[in-house]
Amino acid sequence: MIIVDRALEERRREGNPIRVGMIGAGFMGRGIALQILSAVPGIRLVAIANRSLENAHRAYSDAGADDVVEVSDGDELEAAERAGRYTVTHDPLLLATHPRIEAVIEVTGAVDNGARAVAAAIEHGKHVILMNAELDGTVGPLLRQRADKAGVVYTNADGDQPGVQLNLYRFVKGIGVKPVLCGNIKGLHDPYRNPTTQEGFARQWGQNPYMVTSFADGTKISFEQAIVANATGMRVARRGMHGPTVETGTHIDQSRELFPLDELVEGPGIVDYVVGAVPSPGVFVLGTHDDPTQQHYLNLYKLGEGPLYCFYTPWHLCHFEVPLTVARAVLFRDAAIAPAGPPVVEVVAAAKVDVEAGEELDALGGYLTYGLAENADVARGDNLLPIGLAEGCRLRRAVAKDAVLTFDDVELPPGRLIDQLRSEQAAYFG
Repeated sequence: MIIVDRALEERRREGNPIRVGMIGAGFMGRGIALQILSAVPGIRLVAIANRSLENAHRAYSDAGADDVVEVSDGDELEAAERAGRYTVTHDPLLLATHPRIEAVIEVTGAVDNGARAVAAAIEHGKHVILMNAELDGTVGPLLRQRADKAGVVYTNADGDQPGVQLNLYRFVKGIGVKPVLCGNIKGLHDPYRNPTTQEGFARQWGQNPYMVTSFADGTKISFEQAIVANATGMRVARRGMHGPTVETGTHIDQSRELFPLDELVEGPGIVDYVVGAVPSPGVFVLGTHDDPTQQHYLNLYKLGEGPLYCFYTPWHLCHFEVPLTVARAVLFRDAAIAPAGPPVVEVVAAAKVDVEAGEELDALGGYLTYGLAENADVARGDNLLPIGLAEGCRLRRAVAKDAVLTFDDVELPPGRLIDQLRSEQAAYFG
């Protein structure tokens, strides 16, 4: 974002950096802390909340900060912040409610606990920046409506693939080309991967095996593309998307030949992905243009003769770009990507193995379920279980491998906020 750097520099010169709190200090949270403290002087990471204070301390120490104090209430946080010290806490609600904090970055990947913190932050007038696609894809439309009413920005992040897609989508639309497909580029898709198969890769990169599995088994990309659909009004062409696999190294330009043209140009367009293409792990947008003269120019500029033109971004830089999202939200009230209205695409739960009656479903990226993107009207009509609600549900009856679960198949755990929000979202959007 060309104008963001100068706006942040102005906040730095004024001695008034954007004060943010971050909830979560895992692999990605530590990267965000490092980026803010080392490269973004117009933002101050006031506090980090995490279940393990050791990891919260590590996020600061890895970023070169050593003046860190543990706090348990608002007075302690305020005193430390005014003294120029950084703070860590077990309590995410402390960050969500404290008046010294302008924006909250939520980066846990947890659905129910994430919902509590985000809902509280919105209620207390904080801008919310998510690196939690699972929460956004489950109750994002409702949280966006709450944020609008509270006068704050609710957004997913630049750098993550949904945000990169929306930046590209806005660019393509802004030059007069009609976007008809927003796409993701993947290197692997195997719905039967689990934390055991992914343990070695996770250990190599210092990541959580469940999170790594959610990328491999398709759950994460289903959430990512659902978020894009909810922001653009696009749909999926079929349950699970097409997801064509190409020979490794095939350029994404070839995606123009991989999808049925009628599915793209008739209706609002679709979200989808390609496995094996390069540049990976980038994103792409396919678009059309009706003007013959502009088609001639696009051909001159090496985008081909049409009817589809391929635009792509060759990378997504995750934590490097999250501070840009903070600045866009706080300084310009611009969301990188947020739901535009009611849910358009949901992520529903499918059985990864045969699951017996009485079994309790495990976490996303686990051993028992994987996620599939499905149009919201179909999911609603078939009473399908969103995978964002699946963890902790107990099976009322056996479910066969690859079967999609319904609400009738499970007993929901009592007392969860996420279930209340889902009910409220359904009622709000009719």
